[in-house]
Amino acid sequence: QVQLVQSGGGLGQPGGSLRLSCAASGRTLDYYAIGWFRQAPGKEREGVICISSSDRSTQYADSVKGRFTISRDISKNTVYLQIHSLKPEDTAVYYCAADDAIVTGTGCLRPLHYLYWGQGTQVTVSS
Repeated sequence: QVQLVQSGGGLGQPGGSLRLSCAASGRTLDYYAIGWFRQAPGKEREGVICISSSDRSTQYADSVKGRFTISRDISKNTVYLQIHSLKPEDTAVYYCAADDAIVTGTGCLRPLHYLYWGQGTQVTVSS
């Protein structure tokens, strides 16, 4: 079992930055697929950035390339999502997720591959 607890996010201004954290307990995430997803009101949950479990490559949704980064602090078993150049369309509830299944390439952007989910964190971008 893996428990994921999120923190961070909140209100950001257009052009600004925010960081979200996802602390894992129960298992280390060394060989897990790790993803960040978001869901805006009335829209489906979409993957924005992830680390595949097969080759540890980072995959991005086109809408966030160049602005979102994912990183890990192995000592803290924590994953971070850094958002730069915030846009109003980034407003959504953000979720981290993890799974020990073998996930290849952009497959790690698909929510169906994940069993473990964080509780969600609201990000609102507004001036």
